[in-house]
Amino acid sequence: MSDISREDIDHLASLARLALTEEELSTYADQMDTIMDAVSKVSQVNTEGVEPMSHPHSIHAPMREDVEIKTLTQEQALDQAPEVEDERFVVPQILGEAE
Repeated sequence: MSDISREDIDHLASLARLALTEEELSTYADQMDTIMDAVSKVSQVNTEGVEPMSHPHSIHAPMREDVEIKTLTQEQALDQAPEVEDERFVVPQILGEAE
């Protein structure tokens, strides 16, 4: 068993602004224990001599040429914006917290 407690799940939920019931806290704590145990088993596999890879198949992914292309100027990018302040887009606050 891992050390993920209901209190840990409750703390994470509050950081994510999620309201969880007592039953959900217990369920998620059990699920996290299961996940952490599975990850722990994978980390115990002997990988000595195994080359790390980003893809399960040997593929060659050529890189494109790094070519400079013309983009919008700041004025062009902002000219259709609903609201601009200090030469930047103004977007609504999403977390409801004042800074």
